[in-house]
Amino acid sequence: MPALLKKEISLFFSSLIAYISMGVFFIVLALNLFIFSGNILDANYATLDAFFTLAPWVLIFLIPAITMRTFAEEKQNGTIELLSTKPITDLQIVVGKYLAALFLWLITFLPTLVYFLAIKKLSLDNAPIDSGATWGSYIGLFFLGAVFVAVGIFSSSISNNQIVAFLVGVFLCYLMYDAFAQLSALPFFEGRIDYIIQSAGLNAHYDSISRGVVDTRDIIYFLTIITLFIIGTRTALESRKW
Repeated sequence: MPALLKKEISLFFSSLIAYISMGVFFIVLALNLFIFSGNILDANYATLDAFFTLAPWVLIFLIPAITMRTFAEEKQNGTIELLSTKPITDLQIVVGKYLAALFLWLITFLPTLVYFLAIKKLSLDNAPIDSGATWGSYIGLFFLGAVFVAVGIFSSSISNNQIVAFLVGVFLCYLMYDAFAQLSALPFFEGRIDYIIQSAGLNAHYDSISRGVVDTRDIIYFLTIITLFIIGTRTALESRKW
């Protein structure tokens, strides 16, 4: 699996899509934080709320664009069968490709810490940035991206067309992130049912961690969703043998 992981990472960085994706994510969110959402430097308090509000919506499109080629390209080129002849299991193939895409997400994610350092440095002594909530939001955003990577890998495994894989990935990422929150807001869902429906979506757990309290239940939820999509990807990959 290390060889596969190294190969996938090399493929990512040998194409423009990795660099374009990282650049788009960093620049779009920087413009929104410092310009489009108002001049944060003139505000009365330091916050990264504008960044953490927009970031998930950018990732809904960005991560499927990164992952759409993982299996779809292999199927289209016929190299998936060649990969299967290697002394490696289908699960190892899936995990290797997932970790490679996750590494790319990590490389995209880490530079955004500059936003936090800049705002912290520029904030007034009597109105400092809430570091606890900010770090919680960063943890939540990382796990959210990790889930989207698993969703994108799954979407790529069920199609041999990269555009279809991208569209399915965007749809599933939106469904997992916002659809449950919208569904729970309908007037005929009240009380306990409303809470259960809302808790099934990513948004509720992302918001929960963003308050600054990292609840193990939220982490377990993210890891469970990632595991389910990895299992789904392995099942889709094994279906070619049926």
